[in-house]
This record gives sequence, structure tokens and C-alpha cells, in this order.
Amino acid sequence: MTIMDISSYASGSWIEPDGSARNIRSAITGDVIARAGCQNLDPGSMLQYACEKGSKALRAMTFHERAKMLKALALYLGKHKQALYDISFATGATQQDHLIDIDGGLGTMLVFASKGRREMPDAKIYLDGDLEQLSRNGTFVGQHIYTPKLGVAVHINAYNFPVWGMLEKLAPTLLAGMPAIIKPATATCYVTQLCVQLMLKSNVLPEGAIQLVSGGFGNLLDQLGSQDVVSFTGSAETALKLRSNKNLLANSVQFTAEQDSLNASVLGPDAISGTPEFNLFIKEVISEITTKAGQKCTATRRLIVPENQISPVIDALKNKLETIRIGDPRIDHIGMGSLVSGVQKQDVLSKASLIGKEAELVFGSLDDITPEGEHANPEAFVSPLLFQCENPRSASLVHSVEAFGPVSTVMGYKDCDDAIELLNLGGGSLVASVITHDMEVAQEIAYGAAAYHGRMYFNNRDSMKESTGHGSPLPHMVHGGPGRAGGGEELGGIRGVMHYMQRTAIQGSPDVIASIGKKWVPGANLFSHKSHPFTRSFDELEIGETLKTEQRAITLEDIETFAHFTGDTFYAHMDDAAAKRNPFFPGRVAHGYLLLSFAAGLFVEPNEGPVLANTGLDNLRFMKPVEAGDSIKVSLTVKHKTARNSEYGEVRWHVTLLNQNDELVAEYELLTMNAFSSTMSKAKGH
Repeated sequence: MTIMDISSYASGSWIEPDGSARNIRSAITGDVIARAGCQNLDPGSMLQYACEKGSKALRAMTFHERAKMLKALALYLGKHKQALYDISFATGATQQDHLIDIDGGLGTMLVFASKGRREMPDAKIYLDGDLEQLSRNGTFVGQHIYTPKLGVAVHINAYNFPVWGMLEKLAPTLLAGMPAIIKPATATCYVTQLCVQLMLKSNVLPEGAIQLVSGGFGNLLDQLGSQDVVSFTGSAETALKLRSNKNLLANSVQFTAEQDSLNASVLGPDAISGTPEFNLFIKEVISEITTKAGQKCTATRRLIVPENQISPVIDALKNKLETIRIGDPRIDHIGMGSLVSGVQKQDVLSKASLIGKEAELVFGSLDDITPEGEHANPEAFVSPLLFQCENPRSASLVHSVEAFGPVSTVMGYKDCDDAIELLNLGGGSLVASVITHDMEVAQEIAYGAAAYHGRMYFNNRDSMKESTGHGSPLPHMVHGGPGRAGGGEELGGIRGVMHYMQRTAIQGSPDVIASIGKKWVPGANLFSHKSHPFTRSFDELEIGETLKTEQRAITLEDIETFAHFTGDTFYAHMDDAAAKRNPFFPGRVAHGYLLLSFAAGLFVEPNEGPVLANTGLDNLRFMKPVEAGDSIKVSLTVKHKTARNSEYGEVRWHVTLLNQNDELVAEYELLTMNAFSSTMSKAKGH
């Protein structure tokens, strides 16, 4: 058998393992399949290379350009994922496990690519929140912004998801504009190395965007500074050791940990045997026990069920677990593969023995098992282990010891308060699930337990067909948890990108703030062109460009015609006496939507041109009522522009309606899709 040399990629070169390399064994056969580790890595040079090459190149790109880069990278990896499937079997994972790790990682990258295009500007600075007026007359204002940190993101990943674990950190990092040094767990680094090789081969990433450390990373942490970020996934013990590094503490280096977690699943009191919720609970628990052989940070370790449902739950779980076939994951019918190594097996069995001091083993065996497959070595295989704890309120080990394998403990609760107490005894977890069709139960448990959990997953007959499962962290939602779970956050959509950026408060005149943020703000400079803005293409329009219209008088006939035409005969528009009794109106007033319609009539240019569609309006406010005899006029300003593709982009217009006394009547933001000049030329056949 050829033993693979797992190299590191540092400062633009591949560096092969040396005499310090450590052997890596197949989780299936126990044979040595690879070796990784090199003492010749120069962390200082790697950091310098990342900053001078990777950071510089990434920061020169806009968020949209980085998002396109992520999409291209994910699509390229998708074309080569079979190679990743093939090599991943040696980790003990089944084909279904590969889909979670590899396809899940690619899906995460695509979500961040999409969100980067839809939710972030085609710019280099991200605006956080609304403008703050800091002076009486509005000549001094404030705005929070995010910019990429100027250092390096060091990603220290766990062994259980060598692809997803890397890509879920890498996607928001690259979208933020930071380069990354990736340190996978040595036990499965051969899978990560192949994925990195593919990423580099794609030629999608700029030079210096990623580097790879296979094996130990020496004194890298001792050389990090305040602009660097460390993102860690692994055990609480290792996290404490790393985050206690004197240099990290002295330089306030941002450290995010996703660590041990005694996640739980609660069976609602309404979900008795025979209900769809009961069957759903059993299905999800079986999945969490057997997927990745229980080697998931989100797997359910504690099963909290009504006391009168303990026996039905245990019987149902035993019946399902008995059908799970364990063995060589390359065999199609195998339902659960092995743990990652014999060392991990001994750790799982040791932890299970501790749990056994407070709970009875009701399914499985702590002894060696014989896995299916002629090449399967029992060294890393275990059976699912199901315990029952009769006195969970007085127990401590079942709420503090995590056996990182196919191990779960059933415990009973009396009422919702009792279930909440048991949930929170875990000391903080990544996810808790509640299977119930009782909305009051869901509300009570959410309020009582949310503070101890990073995510709460509720499921029942209404959502079960489309739900993604207890153990699936989604890129849209926060992944992380308080207390024992590490106290950090990852993913969460654009929130995840912000972990690799610095939030800064900027203050100045409206023109300064508008210039920095590339977004017009009230009080900033306004200017006009001779041509109507609706005749100017997306790329021709400028921030601050404004159209001011003529006035239009509002008559009583207008109000009544609009009321009868639309059917909106609300008394404030039709009954003068009733309107005067209302504290908001002086008498009969014009409809707000009549004003919007008349406003459009004042500013719209009716001929075919670059405005392709009106896609909506935001932040509509009516400030002052308009009576018959009043007039309105409109100010239409280009506030912000966001390219959507090569043909058109979204223009956000700031619209104000003033009356004849220049008093503000209404204000909103109009959204239109406008064609690029090149698109207009093609349409005209040029």
C-alpha cells in the first residue's frame, strides 16, 4: 500500500512532511495510509505572505467580487467532489456522511456567495445600522462601518468534518476580505489537503488567500497580533489551552471557540406514542446517534422525555437501533461506519463508562464488536450505546461528560419547568430540539431555555417534511453556543462575515459620511443633470443626483374620486366631522396612497428607457396630513446603487414629498431595477 505524504501549503509552496511526521491510519482497516507533519514551517513567513499577498488582493475586491469568487470556487469543487467522496471513506464515514460533510460544505459556500451579492453592497465598506444625527442642524452625523481586519484568520478545525468544517469558516472569511491559514485535525487532514489542492488548482483564489498546515503549527499563535483572528473547533480542554496563550491575551487577539456540547432533545408532553411527533422524535434521535457514528458537535447526547413515555421511547429506539448494520462504510447497506480511530474509540468507551456510573446501559455493548466487511478491523468500531438515567436531577456526569460517539442517555421529566431545568443542566449547548405540537409548550421552553443554547430547533407534523434536522447547522443561522459550548458564534448569514471585520464608528459632515459609505445621507450634497434621471443608465447615475418636480394641487374631487375608485372610503377621507374628532387630522384629508400615486406622476419619465421595473418601496412614513387645497412636490435622489448582474442593478432612491409650505409630508425609499448602458446599446441593436 502506498502511504500518502500529506504536505503543507505555506508561503506559496508545498512542503512535504519530514522526520517529525505522524502516521495516520485508516479508520476502516487500521492500516497506515498517510503521514503528516513538518518542523520546517516558518509561521512568521506565512503570516507575512498572507498579509502582503492575500490580504492586499482580497481587500482590492468588493464584496460582490468576493461573492462571485466563492460561487466559482464552490462550482469547481462540485465538479470534483467524487474524489473527495472516495478519499473520505477512510475516515470511517458512509456515503450519507459524505453528503453532510462535502455537499454541506459546498452548499454553505454557495449560500454565502448568494447572501454576499444580495445583502452586501458592491463596495469595500459595509454600513452597519442607520445614520445617527449627532447635532441639532444635522451638519455633524455618525455611522458605524465594517472593514476587513488587516491580519490573518487562523482556522483550527476538528477531525469529524474535514471539508464542511473548513469551508464553513473559509466562506465568511474570504467574503469579509481576510486571508486564512487552515489547520485541520491531523487524523483526517488528507481529505482537507485534497480539497485545498483542488481550490488552488481552480485558479479562482488570489495568491495568498489560503495556506494549509498539515500537522502541528509550531509557535504560530505566539506571533499573532490584534488584527488576526483565531477560530477554533474542538474540545473544551484544547480550547482553554489555546485561548490562554499569553500572546493572544496580551494582544487581545479575537478567539472564537466552538467546543464540547451536551445537546439535548425534548419530547413534548403532547407527543405520546403513536403521534406523528413521537415517531419524528425517534427518527431524529436515531439519525443523530448513527450519523458520523455520533461524532458530531450537534449530536443529541441527552434525551429528555415525559416520565410516562420513557418505556415507549426506549423500546422504539431499541427496535430501530437493532436494524442498523455497522461495518465498512464502502458497503452500500451499511448504516453506520467507524469512529475516526482506535484512540477515539477508547476515549468514547471511557466516557461511556463514566456515564454508566449514573445510568443503566439499555442497548449496546462496551465490548468489541465484529463489523461487516472483510477488510473492516474492529479497532475503531463501536456499537450504538443507549443509557437510561432514573434520577437525572441528582446526576452530574450525564450532564457533564460527553462521549463523542454514538452515545445517548434517556431521562424523564415531570413537567415543562422540570424539562427546562434538565436542558439547562448541560451548562450551555450548540443546539436543543423540542418536538411538540403544543404551541404553549414551545413558547414556555423557548423562554426558559434559550439563554443556554445557541440554537433551538422546534419540529412537529407541520414542518417535519421540510425541516433540516436537529444536527444540521445552516449557514443562514447562528452556529455556536454559550458556556460549555464555547461562547462563540459562526455562520448566521452576514453576521458570520462580521466576525472577520472591524466595526468602527465614523463621525463627520453628511458629505464625508456619504463619500465613505457610497450612500447618500440627508444633508449631503445634492446636484442635478439636464437630463431626467430615469433616462440615465445604472452606471451613469451618480449618488446624490436629484430631481425636483413642480407642484400639484390636491382637490376634494381628487380625494373622493380616489376613495370610490379604490374602495377606500375610510372616514378620515369622507366625513369631515368624524375626521376632526380624530387627534391626527384637521378634517378630511387625502389618502396616503393617493399622495404616493400623485408623486409618481410627478417624477416618472414615461418613455422606454433604462428603468426596467419598480420593485418596491421601503421605510414609508407619512408625517403631515394633506387637505384639499394643499399642494405637493417631490424630491427624488439617488441614494444607493447595487449591481445585480451584468445587465442591470438596483437603484435605491430617497423620495420626499413636501407641501406648499416646504413642510415634509411623506418620505420613503423607492427601488428600481435599471439597465447598464451596455444593455441599452444591445437592446437598440448597436
